[in-house]
Amino acid sequence: MDRPDPHSATLHAIDALLPQTQCGRCGYPGCRPYATAVAAGTAAATLCAPGGAVTARALARLLGHEPPVRPPPDEAARVALVREADCIGCVRCIQVCPVDAVIGAPGWMHTVVAADCTGCGLCVSACPVDCIEWVEGGA
Repeated sequence: MDRPDPHSATLHAIDALLPQTQCGRCGYPGCRPYATAVAAGTAAATLCAPGGAVTARALARLLGHEPPVRPPPDEAARVALVREADCIGCVRCIQVCPVDAVIGAPGWMHTVVAADCTGCGLCVSACPVDCIEWVEGGA
């Protein structure tokens, strides 16, 4: 299928439904490239892990598709948690968080604001001491 017009209303609507975490867990380098692929019909509308089942259903409605029979796991219900006693204050998690859900300062313990965490997982992979884990909770 041809590449969609970058100014098309459908492409903008798809992009607006995505969480804008730019995490890349869908296999694309950000939300806009993923939206472009969905609009072109070259990517499934169920690949957004932070958006989970809610986003997959919204994309299906927008595109006139049947909702996924088995929606993706709703990973947005999982959030990152810093084990404070193990945190070395390196700020790597802060630097990669696309939604500024991690707070702290260099050399000091960090924490995740659960209400802001989208579950993208970028902080988990950035942590050099593996002190960030997944817990149930989230938005």
